[in-house]
Amino acid sequence: YPSEFLVQKITEENQIPVHVHVSVSLQYVAGLKGSALVEFFHGNIAEVENEELRHLMWSSVLFYKTPTVEVMACVLLSTKAIYFLLDDSFVHADEHQSDFWNKENSDCENSSFHLSCCFVLKLNDLQSVNVGLFDQYFRITGHSADQIVTCLTRDSYNTHTFIQQLMAVLSLLARTPSPEPVDKDFYSEFGSKNTGKMENYELIHSSRVKFIYPNEEEIGDLAFLVAEKMDGLTNLPSLNILLYVLAFQVNHVEGSAQNTSSLQPKTLILTSSDLFLFDEDYISYPLPEFAKEPPKRDKYQLADGRRIRDLDRVLMGYQTYPQALTFVFDDVQNQDLMQNLTLDHFGE
Repeated sequence: YPSEFLVQKITEENQIPVHVHVSVSLQYVAGLKGSALVEFFHGNIAEVENEELRHLMWSSVLFYKTPTVEVMACVLLSTKAIYFLLDDSFVHADEHQSDFWNKENSDCENSSFHLSCCFVLKLNDLQSVNVGLFDQYFRITGHSADQIVTCLTRDSYNTHTFIQQLMAVLSLLARTPSPEPVDKDFYSEFGSKNTGKMENYELIHSSRVKFIYPNEEEIGDLAFLVAEKMDGLTNLPSLNILLYVLAFQVNHVEGSAQNTSSLQPKTLILTSSDLFLFDEDYISYPLPEFAKEPPKRDKYQLADGRRIRDLDRVLMGYQTYPQALTFVFDDVQNQDLMQNLTLDHFGE
C-alpha cells in the first residue's frame, strides 16, 4: 500500500514528453492516474507479489545490442527490478533484434490488443551505473551485453532523481559483504597503472554497485577533440567548452501532407568561438569489461560546425519545454573554417 504522497508523485511524473509520438499501448499507460497506475504495475508488470513501485520516468533509451535505435520507454523502478516498458514498433525497427527479444506473440498483431515489450533488469544483476557528462544521460550495466541500457534523459534533474531513488532501493537489498581487500605489494601497486584506462570518480554503494562519474579529463579530451576538428585554427589553451547539451536537430520532411519534422539526436557543444553538432555514441563508452574489441565508431563524430561570428540571429519559439531554437548564420563566401570541416565531413 504506497503512501498518498508516493502515488501523487508517480502520477505527476507519468507524462510523455511533448515532442514524442508513441504507440497506443504507451499512451494508455501515460493516461493512468493514481491508484490505477499502481494497480496496472502489479497486475501487468511486477514479477513478484511483494515488490513496491518506487519511481516512474519517461526517457529515451538505447540498448547495447542496437546502438543506433533510440526508443521512448516508460522506466519503472521497483524494490526488485528496473522495468523498461517499450514501444512495440521498436521490435520491428531492426530485424537483428529477433534473437534479443524472442518475440513469439506475432499472432496477436491483427487483434485488438495493443502490445508493449517489457525489458527487465533485476537489481541483483546490476553491476555499475555510468553517469554521462553534465548528468545528461546515464548507462546501466548488468552481467552481459543484453543487460546494458542507456537512458537519455537530456535533463540533469531527471538523472539526479532517478540515481537518488536507485541508491535508496539498492540500500534495501541484502547482499553478501564484499571480501576484505588484499594488501597489494609494491610491484602490483605500480604495475597496474599502465592499463591505459582513464580513472573516473567511482562511488561504490553498500550493495556493491559502482556509480561512476566523469572526471575533468573527459572535458579536456573533448576540448582537444573539438580543437582538432577546428584544424588548428585556434590555440588549445584558450578553448573553453561553455556548454554541452544533448539536443535534437529538427529536419523538416518536405512533401508530406502535414508539416511534420523528424528529430535527429545530436550533441551540441558551444565554445567561445564556435558552435558544433556531434553524433555521439552514448552506449559503447566506456567499454564494458566483456567487450572483445572497440566499437565500430568513434565516441564523437562531427556533424556540423559554425563560427559564432557568422551567427546572424537566433529565433526562439514560444512553446513550452522543450524549447526550439533556430540559429541563422550568414551565408559568407570563403568560410575558412567550413572549408576544412566540409572536406573532413563530406569526402575522403
